[in-house]
Amino acid sequence: MNLDRRSFLRAAGVSIALPWMDSLVRGSTAVPRRRMVFICAPLGMHPSNFFPAKTGREYEASPYLEVLQPLREDFTVISGLSHPEIATGHDSQYSFLTGAHHHGFMRGGFRNTISVDQLAAEKMGGDTRVPSLSLACEGSGISWTRSGALVPSANFPSSVFSQLFIEGSAEEVEAQRRRLQYGQSLLDQVREEARRMNRVLGAADREKLEEYLTSVRDLEKQLGRSEEWSKKPKPKVDAKPPQNATNGADFIGKARLWFDLTALALKTDSTRLATILLLGTSSVPPVANVSLGHHDLSHHGQDPGKLEQLKKVEMELMKALADFFAKLKGSAEEEATLLDRTSIFFSSNLGNASSHATTNMPVLFAGGGFKHGRHLAFDPAKSPPLCNLFVSMLQRFGLEVDKFGSSTGTLTGLETA
Repeated sequence: MNLDRRSFLRAAGVSIALPWMDSLVRGSTAVPRRRMVFICAPLGMHPSNFFPAKTGREYEASPYLEVLQPLREDFTVISGLSHPEIATGHDSQYSFLTGAHHHGFMRGGFRNTISVDQLAAEKMGGDTRVPSLSLACEGSGISWTRSGALVPSANFPSSVFSQLFIEGSAEEVEAQRRRLQYGQSLLDQVREEARRMNRVLGAADREKLEEYLTSVRDLEKQLGRSEEWSKKPKPKVDAKPPQNATNGADFIGKARLWFDLTALALKTDSTRLATILLLGTSSVPPVANVSLGHHDLSHHGQDPGKLEQLKKVEMELMKALADFFAKLKGSAEEEATLLDRTSIFFSSNLGNASSHATTNMPVLFAGGGFKHGRHLAFDPAKSPPLCNLFVSMLQRFGLEVDKFGSSTGTLTGLETA
């Protein structure tokens, strides 16, 4: 029997979609499911604790990489990369996944471009219940639409868990279906009104209107996919609904909640794309022997006491990241693991948070079926654009692209396994 993930049981005119079953797809020509996760630590990672001193496969683990050593062959640490022509400071977060050139978001005149995850979501279509997850420990996320608009982010794991795994009552499901149909009806009215406006607009305004209508068409497709998925049962999972972190400064607790939920979403094929913006707060995180706010610690000015506390905070994050990697590696899929099928990009928009520098970003790249186990180093003064890594990830995801953002190609030295 040769079945793929789109196989159906058909009887008496009724079609029921089959779940993914390894025993049925082994030996078939089914294309492996690929995934991508992008994680941003907005207050950076202290460079001397993150980057190894030596390059290549024989590097000695830095303090932060020590906790990841059991997974050494599953990740690559990359130094020297950055986005060209990006403003220094926290504004650089807006270009973290787009590579869009700007000299300071708050100065005005900046229009963002599509983020790498949303480009993949556009191409993937409706293969999963949720095309992509935009997650944030607080505030806005790091995903951007083709028109340069910020994708709304989820801040509460319990709500995302319900969206993915909790079935509503029959009345709630029907109400959701009606809302989706109503949304499509409104878009029909908008499109008709736009046609009437188009007759009296000048060339420049017609161009703006066409951009708007493109967004309307994309939304129509999204609503149609959502209506179809609303008719299908949600995956059954053993996990209990997560409890939202009650401490707003719990940097590590919030990260772990999103990591665990993302792993569950990937495992159930509820989505194949996720972005996670970690917490960047001025409050004191609940980490042992830490008495200063995380933002204050990131601006350490080489103060030994602050550096000591900053290391404690960032080490806890690396432990949470190691657990996330291990959870994916421990989940089998066909002849591989979930980590083998998931490209994970962990970094920060700041190369050095203390000076607000945006060069030499701390990049940890894991999984995805790439060859790992080394320190891939570039000269920060003449390195390839960070977007080259994104092109490599997009191609591995299955997209026929050779350009994204400021890229000049794929990332030199990165090879698939």
